[in-house]
Amino acid sequence: MEKKINKVVLAYSGGLDTSVILTWLKETYQCEVVAFVADLGQGEEVAPLREKALKTGASQVYIDDLREEFVRDFVFPAFRAGAIYETCYLLGTSLARPLIAKRQAEIAALEKADAVSHGATGKGNDQVRFELTYQALAPHLRIIAPWREWDLNSREALLAYAKAHGIPVPVTKARPWSSDRNLLHISFEGGILEDPWATPPEEMFVLSVSPEAAPDKPEEITIDFEEGNPVAIDGQPLSPATLLARLNELGGRHGIGRVDLVENRYVGMKSRGVYETPGGAILRAGHLALESLCLDREVLRLRDSLLTHYSELIYYGYWYSPEMELLQSLMDQAQKPVSGQVRLKLYKGNATVLGRRSPNSLYRTDVVTFEADTVYNQADATGFIRLNGLRLRIRHALAQAQAGLK
Repeated sequence: MEKKINKVVLAYSGGLDTSVILTWLKETYQCEVVAFVADLGQGEEVAPLREKALKTGASQVYIDDLREEFVRDFVFPAFRAGAIYETCYLLGTSLARPLIAKRQAEIAALEKADAVSHGATGKGNDQVRFELTYQALAPHLRIIAPWREWDLNSREALLAYAKAHGIPVPVTKARPWSSDRNLLHISFEGGILEDPWATPPEEMFVLSVSPEAAPDKPEEITIDFEEGNPVAIDGQPLSPATLLARLNELGGRHGIGRVDLVENRYVGMKSRGVYETPGGAILRAGHLALESLCLDREVLRLRDSLLTHYSELIYYGYWYSPEMELLQSLMDQAQKPVSGQVRLKLYKGNATVLGRRSPNSLYRTDVVTFEADTVYNQADATGFIRLNGLRLRIRHALAQAQAGLK
């Protein structure tokens, strides 16, 4: 027989799901529920949540501003590594979950809680991300995943439960999709987006204008990097969260960073996600440009050979794993020389690199020039090419000999 649960810390967003879950936990487990809200840059969504959680029955509410920690300790490490999932997803939701779960476990320790709970469904990736983090950092806590336990299997069932229990559900214009927002991105899925042939409606987007509606005049910016991290825009030093927020504003104004992706979830199904990542798209373009100048060829090839696995670890929820620690150390070591400036043009959905410079540049004009030089003997290429072509000549000779035997 399992020990009775006295107190649960719930990752609370204030939406329909977690509002119902808060009441359901109290009713089902006859326990105290502490609501935890992680402010990762949701904007105006955060302010009313304390009062709403208390009205719904929370014994206590934590609202923690984690924006700087999120960008500094999760977004920037991933961007240093060049993380990207299935060619175009910059992992905005994936990077947020381990931080939320980490802080949730810390609050559980402060509150002497017996359990933690989340609102992720049994079909998605988030349940894995939350629960792997709990197990890595606080394996003694019991995990309650309501979507895998209750019989409320539809939005209509949730609304009926909310009405029966007097749970306040805001009356808003119906949106036939769900969304999740933080400083790195906003994601959309479900509803009309479940048809991969359907075009996302323009009114859905929050962070960016359409490229067609973007200004007809381009805007140039310069980003300073130190050891792979962006530290300033147009010469102005900014904190991680402030810098990303500024790039979101710039990118959104120019229609940059929209992605429409049919992706492979960890649990085995394909799903369609639409993402707005304006600041992240600009950062990625600038970072890649500076890497091309500063990174040794073989270091870059080694990093890129590990990039798919690294990105999958984030997507699958293994942020707190020994293999992730190892890979992150390698990625960070590779980034030591990636310091300098990148100049970009923002225009009609694109972030175009105009120039890059670095005190650690491996690019040498005296070597690469088409003009006369004294540091590269072009005749040396003859032996280089012949040695590299040796296996091809041997293969050709073998084919000729075999053809002669027929």
